[in-house]
Amino acid sequence: MSDILLKTPKFAVHRRTYSTPGRAAVTREIVVHPGAVVVLPLLTDTDIVMIRNYRYAIERELIELPAGTLEPGEDPAACAARELEEETGYRAEHIEPLGEFYTTPGITDELMRCFVAHDLRKTSQRLDTGERIRPEVVAFERAIDWIRQGTIVDGKTIAVLLRYDLDRRRR
Repeated sequence: MSDILLKTPKFAVHRRTYSTPGRAAVTREIVVHPGAVVVLPLLTDTDIVMIRNYRYAIERELIELPAGTLEPGEDPAACAARELEEETGYRAEHIEPLGEFYTTPGITDELMRCFVAHDLRKTSQRLDTGERIRPEVVAFERAIDWIRQGTIVDGKTIAVLLRYDLDRRRR
């Protein structure tokens, strides 16, 4: 059984009841999400494009990789290309998948799909109303140091940078 408690343009909150074998039924509130993408934009062999993004929920600016929510029926790679250009002002000639993960499976079904963008060309940002985003070119190793120092605290950014770093070291 599922009841919709809240519906917004980006997600919904459902109350669901699940039967468990040999035990009482359990009820959970679940954030139902269409999924999202995160992009690692490689500007050169050593430099990446990151963003400084003001996050209203925590009332502070975070250093992140560009990311965004999938539109209904949207291909994740196309979403990654769109979000990259909107948030950074760069267009990629090539976008390849890096992996995927659930962001917070204790409360949401949101699946984050990860991509690496290559062969970037400068265009211009196209921010949504209310977005406060500043792109910044950063040395990849500096971004890794920022994770160690606690400067980067965004989970999706940490996951993608470390995943890419592991893959890179294995090559």
